[in-house]
Amino acid sequence: MNRRNLLKGTMLVTAALPLVGSSEAHAAPRSGSKTFVLVHGAWHNSLHWGRVAQHLSGLGHRVVSLDLPGHGLNACYPSAYLSGAWARLAEEPSPVRDITLEACALAVVNALQSLQGGARPILVGHSVGGAVITRAGELAPERVGRLVYLTAYCPVRLKVPSAYGELPEAKTEHGNSLFVGNPATLGAARINPRGDAAYLEALRAAYYNDVETQAFLPFALALTPDLPLGLWTSECVVTRERWGRIPRSYIRCTLDRATTPAIQDLMIREADAFTPGNRFEQKTLESSHSPFASQPGRLAEVLASLR
Repeated sequence: MNRRNLLKGTMLVTAALPLVGSSEAHAAPRSGSKTFVLVHGAWHNSLHWGRVAQHLSGLGHRVVSLDLPGHGLNACYPSAYLSGAWARLAEEPSPVRDITLEACALAVVNALQSLQGGARPILVGHSVGGAVITRAGELAPERVGRLVYLTAYCPVRLKVPSAYGELPEAKTEHGNSLFVGNPATLGAARINPRGDAAYLEALRAAYYNDVETQAFLPFALALTPDLPLGLWTSECVVTRERWGRIPRSYIRCTLDRATTPAIQDLMIREADAFTPGNRFEQKTLESSHSPFASQPGRLAEVLASLR
């Protein structure tokens, strides 16, 4: 198989790396162990879940993280991003502009279908990955044991993630200067993780504000520049009979400057009104938008505690 074909497939990464200094990471899976499928948010990839996956593995759980189409090992980069031609980067159409929300949801369903034996997996989505797991839950509710939204979009009422980004509850003074070019022209929401020190500090302040700069940089440099616009602007249609029957949890992040606590709470209320007999189990972290970076151990404990 050549490199091009290899990168076309959805890459599943099973995280079973031991925690340094922890004997528990080497223990055999326990009778009560769970399977977690981790879905990243915009511009991120499976690598960003690494420390959480290590902790969950150390607690005896099975963990699978995946790269959505257009991200991580499935990424295709604008040529201007690779060459450092920053003026042209604002104009070059995205090579991942045709990737849809449906394609990403199907990639998650395929990952769920590949898992054999044991209880149905707990499907975790971060940020815009929440829209992906919402649609995946609608497509294959029989494959999901629980949906977990980590400061994530659950666009039940308005259906489109970007519609929530326009609400007053979502407004924030951080991150507005990070976007490169016109998303409608590029076909992607584009950032520049290879930007200068001032740009990277603005990126940290918006998404990783409780992470020190030196600890943030490895996370930043692993980002993909383009989020296919379809993940942000496509309708995510769900029904009470399918998505609405899956048990679900929401992990609120109170220091989040990207998906604000107010917009998190709004989406929780709307989803609970949609299925009043199946409401969110709520957990709270005093964290930025990126608790997988700032407090991976605590996040793993919260995930492991879910019913």
